[in-house]
Parts: sequence; C-alpha cells; structure tokens
Amino acid sequence: MALGETKIRNYEERRDRAQVEDLERRCEVGPAERVFLFTDTMGDAICRIRNSPMYKMLVAEVDNQLVGVIRGSIKVVTVRKPPKDLAKVGYVLGLRVLSLYRRRGIGLKLVRRLEEWFVDNQVDYAYMATEKDNEASVKLFVDKLGYVKFRTPAILVNPVRRRVHLSSNIEIAKLKVEEAELLYRKFMASTEFFSQDIDRILRNKLSLGTWVAYPRGERWGEVGADGRVENSNWAMLSVWNSGELFKLRLGKAPLSCLVYAKGSRVVDRLLPCIKVPTIPDFFNPFGFYFMYGVHREGPLSGKMVRTLCNYVHNMARKTKDCKVIVTEVGGCDTLRLHIPHWKLLSCPEDLWCIKAMKNEERNGLHELTITPPSRALFVDPREV
Repeated sequence: MALGETKIRNYEERRDRAQVEDLERRCEVGPAERVFLFTDTMGDAICRIRNSPMYKMLVAEVDNQLVGVIRGSIKVVTVRKPPKDLAKVGYVLGLRVLSLYRRRGIGLKLVRRLEEWFVDNQVDYAYMATEKDNEASVKLFVDKLGYVKFRTPAILVNPVRRRVHLSSNIEIAKLKVEEAELLYRKFMASTEFFSQDIDRILRNKLSLGTWVAYPRGERWGEVGADGRVENSNWAMLSVWNSGELFKLRLGKAPLSCLVYAKGSRVVDRLLPCIKVPTIPDFFNPFGFYFMYGVHREGPLSGKMVRTLCNYVHNMARKTKDCKVIVTEVGGCDTLRLHIPHWKLLSCPEDLWCIKAMKNEERNGLHELTITPPSRALFVDPREV
C-alpha cells in the first residue's frame, strides 16, 4: 500500500480526541500467556501527563488519518546524589502506531520529534519504560534510537477484597504535608529519580495523604525542621488516587483465568469460610490507588510497611470502583517482600531505558548504566 507523507504535529483536543481514543483501542496488545491490564483514558488523551510540570503530546497523520501518538513530560530528578547530581529528564510514554502503519518509521519519527522538544528545553536525559519482553519497543529504543537498558523495577498489584486485619502492635498516623515533605527530602533525596518538586506532588488534589507507622506505645513527635525523627523503627508511604484520572481494565486474559475469576467469586459467595482468593470484577473499567514514596527505617520496619499497605487496602474499599492498589519499587529493593501483591497481576521486571540528550552527559550516562542499581527507586505518581 502506497502511503502519503507522514505529518507530525501537536495534539489538538477538539480535533483529535475521538480519533486518538479509537486508535488506542485498536492498538491494545498484550502477552497471551498471562493476565495484563490496559489503561482506559475515558476520552482524556492527556490525563497521564496533565499533572506533570511540563508536557507535550504529538500525533502522526498519513493522508489525513491519525495513525500514531506519543506523549512526553519533563521534570528535575536525582540521578545519583544531590546536590550536584540533579538532572532534567524527559519521560517518553504512550507511543502507539496503528498495526497497518507499523515498520514504516512512524514510531521513530514520533520519538525523534519528541526528543527535539526535550533538547529545546535543555533536557539532560530521556527515558522510557516498557515490559522487558516487548521486543518491538526494545528494538526501536535500544537498537535504533540509542537508548541503554537502565533499571528493571517491579510493578506490584494487589486486588482490593475483604477488609484486612491491622496489627494491634503498630500505630498509624497521617502526616501534615509539610512534615511529609521534610521526611522525603531528608530520607529519599538521594534516591534515584526522586522528584525535586515533591512538594507539588504532595499538594496535588490527587494525593490523598501520607501516613507513617511506628510501634504502639511509642510517641510520634513533631518532625524536626531538618527532618529529624526520634523513632528508630518506622515506615511511611503516600497514596495517589490514579482512578480519578483514568481507569484500568483487564485485557484478553487466558481462559483459565476467566474460569478461575468467575468460579472463585461463586465459591466465596456460597462458602465464605473457605476464604478462596478471589479476583474482583476486572472486566469493566475500574479505578486504582498508586502508593508512592514507600520508605522504611529500622530492622523492624518491614512489618510496618505491610501494615501501612493493609491500611491503604482498607481505605480503598471505601472508594467507589477502586479495585487494585499498585506500587513500583526497585528491582533489588527488599521492600517488595513486605508489600502485599498478586503475582498473577504484577510485573516482576519492568524495563527502564535511558539516553543522554547532551554530548556532555554521555560520560555521566555511562557511569549511570555501569553503576549497580541502588535498592530504592522513586516512581513519580504523575507518570503512572
């Protein structure tokens, strides 16, 4: 099929909204061997970048038909250790090209045009995330665009089900935004990809709050101006209501999963005492919470992380259509051992790839990629 010239331009909501929604629906693809979740933007194409400090969405047209889209955002993060190792980074996400127009260089053109925007805004590094086994994406970014494999974080997904019992030996308190910011800047400022505008994240209306857990019987005092905490064992996390922006829904799950999902709900309804693990109704769009900034201090803090996660689970039960809780942690982070999740729904190895956008940053990129990954990784809830 002979194609006309490919035109790359900015997304225009009034003109492109319906076509983008149709394109993304037609581009839904997932692994056949396991359960996977799709994002449903509910008609708002820029919902996943709307809360970022800077963002852009581009579309590709061929013969007046919209055939591809891409999104990007820019922010300042920690790349190694502050204060000198801060960097302006550009995030590439939501690249889609209609199947009939693939292998024609359209995805390549979209990424390169987005990278031009990064360069115009003095971005140091561009990065993207994909599934580790997404061969087409890895081939495009690594083989053709010069990105380098960087980190392999784990995406942990936990379904919202029955109310969970909370440990009677642990206290939970909600922090003021100012206290949360002090603690994050004190204890996570050197964490890879820690967002320097953490105050804006915490004050966003989608951020439901920050909670801390500590041993019952101890007192959680005022957080010092320097972020000092008197307690020796404690944990904290924040919650972002992603379901207010967009929804998730189950992809084409294997038949065995569909049978189990329906069967388990029947058994749970008829014989609740058996406590068979049930899969909620994921076949219609549903909301979710994203836990971010999960941090712990002290040898006994693992149990406190789990208790906080259970607290968030119980909180999610009161939110209409919130059916899963999601978080993302560094691949080597032992936090994953304390965060409740289902392997069936989770992704043990997501893949982050990175590229230097300035010549002077190429040596820094080499250092980044050869340095063993730190355990902790900050994942910005605005970019989920």
